[in-house]
Order: sequence, then C-alpha cells, then structure tokens
Amino acid sequence: MNVLRSVSPTVFLTSLGFLWFGLIGVVQGQSTAKEADRIVAIVNDQIILKSEVDQELAQYIQQVRLQGDEMSFSESLWKNALESMIDNKVMLIQAQKDSVVVTNEQVNRQMDVRVQELIQQAGSETALERAFGKSVAELRREFREPFRQQLVVSQLQSQVMGQVTITRPEVEAFFATFPEDSLPTIPEQVALSQIVLKPEVSQDARRSPFDRAAMVRERILSGESFEEMAQEYSDGPSAPRGGLIPMLPLSDLVSEYAAAASALQPGEISEVVETSFGFHVIRLNKKEGNRIETNNILISIDQATIDEQGTIDSLMAIREKVQDGLYTFSDAARAYSEDDESSSAGGRLYNAQTGDRFYPLRGLDPATYRTVLLLDEEGDISEPKPIVLPDANETQAFRIIRLDQRIEEHTANLEQDYQRIEQIALQQKQTQELTAWLNEIREEVYIEYVGVPEALSSSR
Repeated sequence: MNVLRSVSPTVFLTSLGFLWFGLIGVVQGQSTAKEADRIVAIVNDQIILKSEVDQELAQYIQQVRLQGDEMSFSESLWKNALESMIDNKVMLIQAQKDSVVVTNEQVNRQMDVRVQELIQQAGSETALERAFGKSVAELRREFREPFRQQLVVSQLQSQVMGQVTITRPEVEAFFATFPEDSLPTIPEQVALSQIVLKPEVSQDARRSPFDRAAMVRERILSGESFEEMAQEYSDGPSAPRGGLIPMLPLSDLVSEYAAAASALQPGEISEVVETSFGFHVIRLNKKEGNRIETNNILISIDQATIDEQGTIDSLMAIREKVQDGLYTFSDAARAYSEDDESSSAGGRLYNAQTGDRFYPLRGLDPATYRTVLLLDEEGDISEPKPIVLPDANETQAFRIIRLDQRIEEHTANLEQDYQRIEQIALQQKQTQELTAWLNEIREEVYIEYVGVPEALSSSR
C-alpha cells in the first residue's frame, strides 16, 4: 500500500473544502483535457478518464504548493489520484446499498457556504464570474452533483469511523511505540475562561439610524429604485450590487432578518427591521422552500455612540465580586456573559483544533497573549480588555479572562497529555479501520485498469 493511502484513504477526494478550492483548476484544465483522453479504469459500469485523474492530481499539487510545500508530478502521485477516484466510486456504490442519502437542503446549505467563500476569495461575485467565465448559477448547476457525491462519501465515512472506539490499554500501547528519545516537547499551555459583555446602545443613539432607514423605506414605497437607494445609503457589503443577497437558506441569516424576510411575499418591502448589524429595509425577491433571495439596505449604528465605559465598569464589578468570593467565575459567566458559545460552559474556552481546554501559550492571538502574560497565578483574573467577536459583523466587545490552569513546557507523557495522545491514537485507529473496510468493499466491486502500466495498477 502506498504512503498517501496509508495516511488517509481517498486523500484527494474527501475534502469538501478542497473540492471547491480546486474549481478554478477544473475550469482552467478543461481545454487541455479535451486534447487527448482515454479510459484508465472501470468501476462496475462507470469509467474514469485519464484527464480526470490528471485534473485531480493538478488540483492536489496546487493546494500543497499554496500551503508552502514543494511537490511535483510523479507516477506514484498519479497512482494515488487514480486509486482515490476508484475508492470514491466504490464508496458511492456502497452508500447506495446502505441507503445513505443527503437532502437537497444539506447540499444547498453547503454549496451556499462554499460559493460565499469563493466570492470572498475573488473579491466580488462579478470577479468570480469573470474568473470562471460563467455565472454563479451556472457554476452551481455544474458542480452540484460532484458536491452532492462528496457529501454522501463524507457521511458514509463518518458512519464507519464513528463506530471506532479506543481503550486506555490501546492508548498506552500506542504511546509505547515511540522511543523515549523521540518524544516531542509540548510547549507551555494554558486553560482559560472568559466573561464577555457587549457595549449597550442608548435609545438616543438608535433613533438616528432608525429614522434614516424609515426615510429610505418611504422613498422606496413612493416609487424610487430599491437598488439605487441601496447603492446610495446602505452600509452593508451588498450595497454595490444594489443590496442583492443571493439565494441562501434561512438558517444562514440572522434570525430577525430571516423572520421578517420570510413573512413577505415576492416584491414586498419590509418594515424597518433591527438586527445586531443595525437597521434593515428588506425586499423579498423569491422564495424556494426554506431558501430566499433578497435585497437589503443596512443602516448601521455609529460605533462612537456606544457606551464602552459603562461596559468596562460592569465587568470590573463582576471581577471584584468573584475575587471577593460572592460567586464563582463560572456562575458569573453563565449569568452575565454575552458570548453564547462559552457562557453555557461557565466561560470555559476550548481549543477548536484539539477539542480540549489547553492552548499553546505562544499560539494565542497577540491580544490574548499579552493579557495572559500578566496573569501570574492560576485563578488570576484580568482587567477588562477589548475584543472583536468572531461573528458576521465583527461586534466590538469587552471581556475579562481567568487563568484556570498553566502547564509548563515538558516532554510528552501520558499523565499530562493523555487526552491529546488518546485523540491521536484514535485517529490512527479510525484511519486503519477505514482502510480495512474500504479494501473489503472493493472486493465486492468490479475494478479494471485500462492501459495503466502494470507497476502502477498492481501497487495497491
């Protein structure tokens, strides 16, 4: 078995993000694919063309290079790409047997997310369409079926890997395979909790943008162009497009906006709607199931009118009460913190990359790093510091941070790093189980290599 497949079965095909990342390569490669093509493999009644393998490999090499690593074409890489495409077709056949399906809603939601990512990468919808030479609607139609297939494959793989568990003796046996002198050094780590408060906006500060949105709405109802009003008055990113927000699932929109828009009939104009972004005037263009296309005019609230000092004072009061023992930090976070993700966990922060509580100290963002450096002892709480929340409108807020635990730099060991070692061991076991399962189901499918050198077709 070759190296890439032993690390990750179907390495070329199972990443939904990569599928969309390589779209430009697909379009650019279409003209050369037509020059000389032939069948290189047959899976049951389905064929794989040489151009498809070449294209898949070109996309993979492009991705690796953009990540800063060197890679060039080789026969073994080409074989990996072919085997991954065969694996993909085999898993789709198995998924059909197992009645694994994804709904149109799931496909639409994931495609909407990827299209928006591509638009952001290109700079605008117009730039994206220019790069592809096709409209966004045409791109959706062209890549919808490959995208649906990858969702099916991902769901099937998740079902297989989700059945894999690991015991402590297995983790210990995995750890024992590493020579003592090759164990990695784990950098200094910290576990943190936070309480976040968002500055309040006074009624007086809200009045001006509300009145402005109401004025714009009246002018539209009087016959002026919604698109022209959006270009002139809207603070939203869709203003250059006349406020157009393309077809999106309601679940991808903030709840107030989604509720107001979905209550309209096509062509109707909403009342002024308030969200965390500001005040909106919405026109519903069309509705398909739970997906809508709208035009939006956003009048945002002037950040200068926000009461920052009041928020800082509130956090200082909470900090003092925790320090005085009137209540615990976790109870205060549940009662007061306005960060939905951490407040329900008592303010505890979790590393998205590892799933555990610990962050490498030097891996923290600069602002958090500077704050944590001032916390000497476990249990120390910082003074209020500004933070930009990772939401769609990058809300300005303030927070206090508690140092829950600090682990000094050390050589990896089971006592201090069990959870992380367990995770790595489980991932390895899942990969092994997935590879074994894939080899089994391949035996039930007719696979023929056509015109592939014997050294390549027999190296599996």
